[in-house]
Amino acid sequence: MLLLHAHAARAQDAPHPAIPDTLQQRIAACIACHGTHGEGTPESGFFPRLAGKPAGYLARQLKDFQDGLRKYGPMEYTVRQLSPAYMEEIAAYFAAQEVPYERSPVPDVSAETLQRGETLVTHGDAARQIPPCTACHGSQLTGVQPNIPGLVGLPYDYISSQLGSWRTKTRATVAPDCMADMANRLSDSDITAVSAWLASRTLPADMHAQAAGSVTPPLHCGVLGDKGDGA
Repeated sequence: MLLLHAHAARAQDAPHPAIPDTLQQRIAACIACHGTHGEGTPESGFFPRLAGKPAGYLARQLKDFQDGLRKYGPMEYTVRQLSPAYMEEIAAYFAAQEVPYERSPVPDVSAETLQRGETLVTHGDAARQIPPCTACHGSQLTGVQPNIPGLVGLPYDYISSQLGSWRTKTRATVAPDCMADMANRLSDSDITAVSAWLASRTLPADMHAQAAGSVTPPLHCGVLGDKGDGA
């Protein structure tokens, strides 16, 4: 018994390995799923690209996980103890990354389904008060600085699962949550159509997010503030 106590005491006294206080160390948990430069894992379909997303958007998602508005155990655990400055630093790192896009698998859907997806994304459905995705996410769907993400280049599985998460309240953000409203106005077949069309769309030559103030969102979204752009 005394030997056991002696071993335990020596183990406690042993110096802990130094953990470098570097940005690369801070993002180690992120790159395990999202890739070294935030390129995502297109082959899995569920770990989205972070590279090039607006920094404000990325920081807001970390905060939403921390506040329990977005539900995903590994992410909630990872951000639990992070300070706002820490999360902003991580967001800025991934926002600045520029790496090639890789296409993910697209489901085998009918031409009619793809046409419905294109209509919803580019024109919306006025009868059901659904504005086009382009009204907020930009004319090329590459996002708008500083807080609106791009949609092109995302995997089908990720897009459809997130729209479903807004409907089931496992993803939310500060009120009024306009994306939750939109997701609940879409039918199951609409979600399939939108997700398939976005995932199959030819990527524009310039994938950068549009400049702040270049769109006027048709809805009041809490994440975008009083000016409508989150600035």
